Amino acid sequence: YDETLRLLASVEAFRSSIDDIHHRMGGQLDVAVFDKTASNPQARVGDAIARFSARAPEVRLNIHVGSINAIERGLIDGAFQVGIIPAHRSSKTLAYTDLFGETMLLYCGARHPLFGAAHAGLTWEKLRAHAFAGLGFHSPNMELSHRARLVRKATGFDQEGIAMLVLSGQYLGFLPDHYARGFEQEGLMQAVAPRRFRYACRFVSVLRRSPAPSRAAQLFQECLVAAHKGG
Repeated sequence: YDETLRLLASVEAFRSSIDDIHHRMGGQLDVAVFDKTASNPQARVGDAIARFSARAPEVRLNIHVGSINAIERGLIDGAFQVGIIPAHRSSKTLAYTDLFGETMLLYCGARHPLFGAAHAGLTWEKLRAHAFAGLGFHSPNMELSHRARLVRKATGFDQEGIAMLVLSGQYLGFLPDHYARGFEQEGLMQAVAPRRFRYACRFVSVLRRSPAPSRAAQLFQECLVAAHKGG
């Protein structure tokens, strides 16, 4: 299956190169985005798509959602032409451009002993008495949980997986504040000492350095930057 995807990506890359030679912009563009980005008020990916569609109406746009490592692997393999992911360790084969931010808070579910309890005396050390659910790939989430020496007892491979584990009431977990807000409003989750147990991460757009990105990929990147810089 992976070989088939790589073959299809190679065929599309060839078509894109022919379009570039003839100075036309057609074919398709595959953009991969980290999950739960659409609800982030700081993300203006929809605005970027509108700009791109106006300037390249003949390009068929495909949007994929995936984990950081899956998106980076797809960019290197050629399955994706543009990625949007949280910034973490960088690869020399990829080029990164800063776009927008996201706030991550620590949550517990309604059946957790910390739900509705006083959090004033909680410290990172005391959190280690509670089971933690973290993302199962290299990410700001994994980096923080290692630094804080939180006790990982469960692993999720996307934000929805972490949310399910938190909702069980058995685990603490970090989630984007914009994504968790709906669960909080329904009384299913609570942020734990949100001024203390939080971290911020930046999202970046990612292109492969070599071979050079297609004209469509470069244009989409320009639209992303313009949308997030107010240009």
